[in-house]
Amino acid sequence: MAREWTVLGLESSCDETAAAIIRSDRTILANLVAGQEEEHRPYGGVVPEIAARAHADKLAPLVQQALSDAGLTLNDIDAIAATAGPGLIGGVMVGLVTGKALALAAGKPLVAVNHLEGHALSPRLVADVEFPYMLLLVSGGHCQLLEVRGVGQFRRLGTTIDDAAGEAFDKVAKLLKLGFPGGPRVEKAARNGDVKRFPLPRPLKGTAEPHFSFAGLKTAVLREVEKLGAEPTEQDKADLAASFQAAVVDCIIDRTKKALAMAPQVTALVVGGGVAANTAIRTALTELATSKGLPFVAPPHWLCTDNAAMIAWAGLERLKLGLTDPLDVPARARWPLDQSAPKAPGAGVKA
Repeated sequence: MAREWTVLGLESSCDETAAAIIRSDRTILANLVAGQEEEHRPYGGVVPEIAARAHADKLAPLVQQALSDAGLTLNDIDAIAATAGPGLIGGVMVGLVTGKALALAAGKPLVAVNHLEGHALSPRLVADVEFPYMLLLVSGGHCQLLEVRGVGQFRRLGTTIDDAAGEAFDKVAKLLKLGFPGGPRVEKAARNGDVKRFPLPRPLKGTAEPHFSFAGLKTAVLREVEKLGAEPTEQDKADLAASFQAAVVDCIIDRTKKALAMAPQVTALVVGGGVAANTAIRTALTELATSKGLPFVAPPHWLCTDNAAMIAWAGLERLKLGLTDPLDVPARARWPLDQSAPKAPGAGVKA
């Protein structure tokens, strides 16, 4: 019989502190997430220093609770998987140093996980998805289209040249004074809005390469907010949120369709990342996959947002291939999945 592996995963790349314990038969023994919404709400967005301090306060108790929930001790764990980047460097360092300390103390292997690979492989935790598959990775900091050929094997087809979709959602929520976190607030407001009221642009739609751009769309929303005056009505906000969301969906579908044409051998269309929880985006992607004769795989909402279950699972996938890391592995603020991909034309540092 094949050996069952058990991995403890740690995640601290942005504003979610998380610990999880996963077994290689896909059993989730523990999965804990401590949010930081209250800490960041007064600022309308994530403050890196506050996030790092919160991770330092919350992570050790979460690890203890995860082991207790699983009914295990550290000696029962086969490896420690910790996010080593990309992300807010202070938070990444908290999680990675904690992972190193646990690995050293228990004499266990360390697996330094790319946070983006955690999202990329997360569908395989809940479904039988065979390589290669097309991944739309759409989150607060990233918007990419990747052909996932295997563990650690990625071909980037498209990326954002400026803002990611999730960042645009957060900025629009702030412009409309909808509150924090922005993505769910914009989606909620859009349900009661008229998608055709505001004629917003669809940046890069129809261009040859499947890259993304949302900075101009965000600026277009700003101009419409200015036209509405100091006190826009709730209906104004709903209509603008709906028009904005529809523009994002149109851009995503156009770019994904282009990427699928570049990789006709893929087995499925998969979506990952926090913005993948958006219902309008999921619905449109489902229709696109159906039109192409492909299965559409979207992890459950809790697995789309930042969590340690995906980090533990990515750690398991790497551990089974013998891919572990030394204790001096560095934390990285930036860490592309496809390091050979050329820089997108016109892209800034976020790409």
